[in-house]
Amino acid sequence: MSKKELRIVFMGTPEFAVAPLRILIENSYNIVGVITSPDKPAGRGQQIQESAIKKFATQQNLKILQPTNLKSTEFIEELKALKANLQIVVAFRMLPERVWNMPELGTFNLHASLLPQYRGAAPINWSIINGETETGVTTFFLTHEIDTGDIIEQQKVAIGENETAGELHDKLMNIGAKLVLSTTRAIENNSVKIKPQKQNIPNSELKSATKIFKQDCKINWAADIKSIHNKIRGLSPYPTAWTTFQHKEKDEKLAVKIFKSVPIFENHNKKTGELIITKNSIRVSVLNGFIEILELQIEGKKRMTSASLLNGFNLNSYCIL
Repeated sequence: MSKKELRIVFMGTPEFAVAPLRILIENSYNIVGVITSPDKPAGRGQQIQESAIKKFATQQNLKILQPTNLKSTEFIEELKALKANLQIVVAFRMLPERVWNMPELGTFNLHASLLPQYRGAAPINWSIINGETETGVTTFFLTHEIDTGDIIEQQKVAIGENETAGELHDKLMNIGAKLVLSTTRAIENNSVKIKPQKQNIPNSELKSATKIFKQDCKINWAADIKSIHNKIRGLSPYPTAWTTFQHKEKDEKLAVKIFKSVPIFENHNKKTGELIITKNSIRVSVLNGFIEILELQIEGKKRMTSASLLNGFNLNSYCIL
């Protein structure tokens, strides 16, 4: 099949999906439609926000559909009218079978892990939280069960010792874009060699990437020092690890988000969870050492370095709740 014969519908919503769509356009692929989430209110002012994909697709003068119901007759007819023979999905919603099974060449997805490991909504976060040293990106054909389809291509990526989820996100976004291009070319050239996801891995060895909720982000200062550090960097910059500072004399609590830390391995006789403040540093005593907080955000204030915060805010009156 020639490039001109390919008619591609691209589905995605966040920034992670923009790079793959951009690389397809730069390589002159025919994007006949872009499917993204409806505009929705966000932020303190609850102003209507467009998705990153919609903003980019609008700049490129692409046809955009924003269905609220992927099973509605109206959307299905609009999708059929695009006459796509290939669909590409990057960071979008779960699709009904009549959608992913519509194009003759199939529908493939880009997932930010080395499947079958870390199936689910938050693979980047969980790979760091769990202390992995390697992850990757995978393209695979969609099937009934989420993230279980036949693998088309994979690319391994090393995770740095102090790398945050945000940094890994950007790295995987760009590598993933190249993998989407490579996979599209293989489909175009009829050279795809699929392989089933490993069926012989026990469920006990499969690590999931379930959606992360606010309570999951609370720091347990009694945990292992490495686990605490991995949790902070695995949730940075979003949805962000957090803790609570309690005033020692007043009934005053401060919600504190922690974006960046460094583990300091050292023997000490401090109580676990003790807050240690110096002129320009904030440390929390934990098992086998200290967690030094490098960047944080106290409710009502902007994100800043610890040194900047301590320059104008007295934390000596607080302890960790």
